[in-house]
Amino acid sequence: MLEVKSFTGKAALAYLDDLAALRIEVFREFPYLYDGDMLSEQEYLQAFLSAPDAVLVVAFDGDQVVGASTGLPMVHETPNIQTPFLENGYDIGQVFYYGESVLRKSYRGSGLGVAFFEHREAHARRLGRFEWVCFCGVIRPEDHPRRPADFIPLDAFWQKRGFERTAMICTISWKDLDEDSESPKALRFWRKKLK
Repeated sequence: MLEVKSFTGKAALAYLDDLAALRIEVFREFPYLYDGDMLSEQEYLQAFLSAPDAVLVVAFDGDQVVGASTGLPMVHETPNIQTPFLENGYDIGQVFYYGESVLRKSYRGSGLGVAFFEHREAHARRLGRFEWVCFCGVIRPEDHPRRPADFIPLDAFWQKRGFERTAMICTISWKDLDEDSESPKALRFWRKKLK
């Protein structure tokens, strides 16, 4: 039976290893092509999930964790995430940032991805101080050699959730499957107005 639950604080940290493993598994796929390792994931997620008012949304199939997504107030994010908003005149104290959404391939299309967005938005609204929710997605060229022939971008899915594409870009570094070391990747922000 599929179920989605939200966790905060120490309750969220209890699922850190599950989320790390899912990120490594799912982000290996196009368009992220992320060559991740457990130690780096655990360090990153420990900092993310320990931030005040962060949320972890977990999808369960019975007792098994099959997907997860995260969010936190942008004031607790790193400068590379904050800077595009600051440069465009946003009060980042009023922006809630959605981190990853990772879901095992066999569970996609079952409504869990929609639930991830609903749970994170409900959390941001409960906190009562945010005008915007946002996230970013990696930009890859149409002719990327690892792009699957049947790849469908998630733009339409995000637009159905009420998000609009912005011109704002940030940079995050990671190691692609074909790379020897980390390199910076460009990601585009999408936003939704709450108020």
